[in-house]
Amino acid sequence: MDFDDQLRRYFATDDLMSVTPDVLASGIEHMRVDFGLAQDGERRFALWAMLHMFGAAPDLDVAFDNEEDRNSARNLMELLERAAPE
Repeated sequence: MDFDDQLRRYFATDDLMSVTPDVLASGIEHMRVDFGLAQDGERRFALWAMLHMFGAAPDLDVAFDNEEDRNSARNLMELLERAAPE
């Protein structure tokens, strides 16, 4: 799953700076629907990660059935937090 491909899929561009608030909201909603329908664990995780970056991810206990996936998501959140500019 290529990040730029996903940006084009959900926001019709790979330049997030050009996305209007309405397009952003629509793309996030589309991601949430796809997340809910996804059966593949890797795809679900990738969609959850994108939703997390947009502040729209479901809680871990709702998003993931098993503890291993929840721990992976926690690890990603910690990595992103450490990488964020202060």
